[in-house]
Order: sequence, then C-alpha cells, then structure tokens
Amino acid sequence: MTEPAGRAADGGAAVGGVGDGAAADGDDVSFDVVSPTSADAQRAMNAYFEELDERFRAGFDRSDGGVDNDAAAMSPPGGAFVVARRSGMVIGCGGVLHLDLDTGNQTADTRTARIQTAEIKRMWVSGDARGLGLGKRLLAALESVADELGCERVVLDTNAALTEAIAMYGRCGYEPIERYNDNPYADHWFAKSLA
Repeated sequence: MTEPAGRAADGGAAVGGVGDGAAADGDDVSFDVVSPTSADAQRAMNAYFEELDERFRAGFDRSDGGVDNDAAAMSPPGGAFVVARRSGMVIGCGGVLHLDLDTGNQTADTRTARIQTAEIKRMWVSGDARGLGLGKRLLAALESVADELGCERVVLDTNAALTEAIAMYGRCGYEPIERYNDNPYADHWFAKSLA
C-alpha cells in the first residue's frame, strides 16, 4: 500500500489506503514513508525523545534507548520510517524494522522473502494532534508497511508512563506478551498477528 498514493514532499512514498483523507477536525492527514535521516524524521524523533525525557520518571537517555541503530534498522530493505503530516506539518512518526528473517526464502528482493516478525518503534503523535484518532491511524499505517514487507506479526514495547499508548494498543488488538528485547525503558510488550 505504499506507492499508489503518490510521493511525499521529500520524495518519500505515501502510504496509500490507510488513514489517508480527512482527520476528525477536517484537516487532511498523510502518512509518508521517508528516510529516517530526513529532516522531517529527525524533527519528529527529537520531539518524541524530548517528550519521553519529560514523561519517564528517570528521564530518557538516547544512548540507552537504542537510538544509534535506528536509521539503519528503519531503512530499506529491512525496515521503513513513516511520518504523519497535516497541512504540511509533521505531527507524528513511527518506524518498522525486522526482528527475524526467514533466510531460507531470502531473495535479492526482500519483499518476496517471508519475514516473520516486525517491530514497531518510535511511534509518536504531537500533543497538538492527540484526541483525533491519529494514533490509531498511524498504527494502522505502520502495520500496513509491515505487511507489505512480508511480516506476519508485529511486536512493540512501551513504558508504563505512556498509559494512552497502552490503552490504544489493547483497543487495536494487541495482546500482552513476554519480554522480547532488552530495552531498559520498556515495561510492557505486545504482539498482533497480521495474518
């Protein structure tokens, strides 16, 4: 579902069919796949990290949160990064990265390989855009990207301070699972089947 909707302003592909159209307040919202090193992606992630630092009891240290590997992990062919825009302004973001590859079916084009699990990371919605259903639409767009990459299942983690996210994941069909990573900031882990 990425290419048909056209190109984003920075050359990224729009995520078509998922969440495009009018938001609850009538503004158009687009979900665009961009490079995680693009200016829009960096601005969104910086705002996300600043919010985490404010909301987490002990703050957020980027060096402990796996940030250094984000760009490589959320770039093709093994991942993607999505920004949400309203009236040209970035109001959200999130990334998809592969956790495991079925290398027995690996080909030169990873989209034809069967990739079992993807992880959703760095999902953030601007405080000014909350309450409009954007988080649910962004999550659906990220799931769509994971599905296009051949994933059958998505996992994610979150901190206990992010109560709104925890509630949304439950409403969107995510089930609690055992810890699957060593993220020092994660308190909850979830999974959802895309099959």
